[in-house]
Amino acid sequence: MDILGFYTLIEYCRNKRTFIQTHNIPDPDAIGSAFGLQKIFRSFGLRATICYDGELDRISAEKMLDMFGIEMFSNSELRDSITRDDCIICIDTQNNAGNITDLNGNEIAVIDHHPEVEYTHTYDYLYKDIRKVGACCSLIAQYFKELEIEPSSDTATALLHGIKMDTLQFTRGVTKTDIEMFSYLIDYIDDDKLKGLEISGIVFNDLKTYSAAINNIHVFDYLGISYIPFPCPDSLVSMVADFIMSLKEIQVAVVYNVRPDGLKFSVRSEKREVDAGVLVSAALAGLGNGGGHAAMAGGRIKSQRLSELGPFREHFINDRFMKMLGIQNKRSIRQSLLPSGNINIDIKNLE
Repeated sequence: MDILGFYTLIEYCRNKRTFIQTHNIPDPDAIGSAFGLQKIFRSFGLRATICYDGELDRISAEKMLDMFGIEMFSNSELRDSITRDDCIICIDTQNNAGNITDLNGNEIAVIDHHPEVEYTHTYDYLYKDIRKVGACCSLIAQYFKELEIEPSSDTATALLHGIKMDTLQFTRGVTKTDIEMFSYLIDYIDDDKLKGLEISGIVFNDLKTYSAAINNIHVFDYLGISYIPFPCPDSLVSMVADFIMSLKEIQVAVVYNVRPDGLKFSVRSEKREVDAGVLVSAALAGLGNGGGHAAMAGGRIKSQRLSELGPFREHFINDRFMKMLGIQNKRSIRQSLLPSGNINIDIKNLE
């Protein structure tokens, strides 16, 4: 953390309206990070408004807002009130990263744990903190520690929840900083509230999404690819990708969701040689965009480009990812969920 640079940011924002903008459709890590940064600003006597675009579509996100009294305003609520003179701090994302709407304000700072995008290299941020850690909440927790600001119980609980969610309970992309911040926050959290956040992560209707993913899965060597043929929230697609990764045979998982506006991809990798962000970016090159961490990433193909996938969309996408991974064997294990609820393993030769 650049403490002097952060103090400069604070002073710059002192007489300006400041907005903390998360990536679109914010998850617990984005919400916790924004909430923590807002509390830090308040400790300096500054007000900051948390904003986002898209929808809060998961139970866990809604629980966080209700439990901690977090106020977040959507783009539709703020579009007419933000001016070019207002300050925007991007958190858990970067301007022009592909997952954030360009609001009317002036992006003066970025705090993020995703790989730095090309645009960020050339953009003149007043303050920039981009570091490779498992969760953005870990960076904000470190701010509390190094600035010697004691977090409230609610703030610490929100930050710790964000860390646990983005690292998949400390099993994905964990760094020394994440572990150290867990140790730092644990003395401040509310155990009951943390437990309340971590139960009932899905609702009954989500089961049909998991069923569809199981019905449509193919396994090629260590690669598992599945699709969900009806629209569902981004975070649910991510949860299904994590579920697919739990299969013993799979080290790389690709799940895509069919929507009116195109395809949404969620990619996971626990194979050292495969960077999920690089994989999805390469596989979608010329058709869409994608990127992210080595362990988890996402991407999109807009509806206008879907015709380029041809009449056999599923095979086209399978071939794209297999080609990027150098997997030649097109024999897959196809699993279908029978009406009885039993899983039937059927070997299907796609050649």
